[in-house]
Amino acid sequence: MAEITAKMIQELREKTSAGMMDCKKALTETNGDVEAAADWLRQKGIVKAASKAGRVAASGLVTVVKCDDMGCVVELNAETDFVAKNDKFQKLVADVAAKAAELKGDFDATLAAVKDDIAATIATIGENMNLRRIAKVNGDHIYTYIHNALVPNMGQIGVVVAINGESDKIDEIGTKIAMHIAANKPEFMTIADVDAAAVEREKKVFIESGVTAGKPDAVVEKMVQGRINKYYAESVLEEQPFVMDPSKTVKQVIDEAGGKLAGFAYFVLGEGIEKQEDNLADEVAKMLA
Repeated sequence: MAEITAKMIQELREKTSAGMMDCKKALTETNGDVEAAADWLRQKGIVKAASKAGRVAASGLVTVVKCDDMGCVVELNAETDFVAKNDKFQKLVADVAAKAAELKGDFDATLAAVKDDIAATIATIGENMNLRRIAKVNGDHIYTYIHNALVPNMGQIGVVVAINGESDKIDEIGTKIAMHIAANKPEFMTIADVDAAAVEREKKVFIESGVTAGKPDAVVEKMVQGRINKYYAESVLEEQPFVMDPSKTVKQVIDEAGGKLAGFAYFVLGEGIEKQEDNLADEVAKMLA
């Protein structure tokens, strides 16, 4: 077996733009032959994948998966909406979600396990793709919901929620709570989870808005507390008016069912990714490239 040197790896990287570990593996597989290693990378689709890696991937699919007392929400991105409709991409999403469940929601372990599958799908479809994020929750009962589903269990918003308890009534409200989360997008589960700095910012914004100008301190204090309560009702899952019965909070609905919130997570597809706007000429040029 030939010794694989840093110089050989660098030469192959410059030749193919593939990642360092991929280059090392290719050289190992080809006994240090750089040309053969470049061919090996092309055969595996890794060269094509590397050449597309810099392109923005803000579309794709969000999916959810549950196993025993754990649920995961997974986001896999691609460059365009069209790819989300592709059977091969959908199979990749399902495979990645299954692997995430198997590996207990561990992002790094899942990415390592599915890296070659993603590269192969990139080579087949011709768009950049990436496993963006995984979140997990644990609890006695796991409920999931997909909003704007393109196909069963895959869409633009994915939710998992965990509820503890032994009551049979929990199953009656579990999926409804997941749907509520998709509609109201809470930032926190309980008031105790709220960042104290966020509360102070909320107070400061309200006081400095001029609404309280000239009012007695006691009145201002009540107004500020009212503002904070409103903030909790908007941001904290337990304090939000339940979307299917606004006369009750989510906490009241779960309490009446004999349960207790254990955790939740949701992803909105592409949220926070800065999309690159191209004109038609650029899009056509890319298609012909």
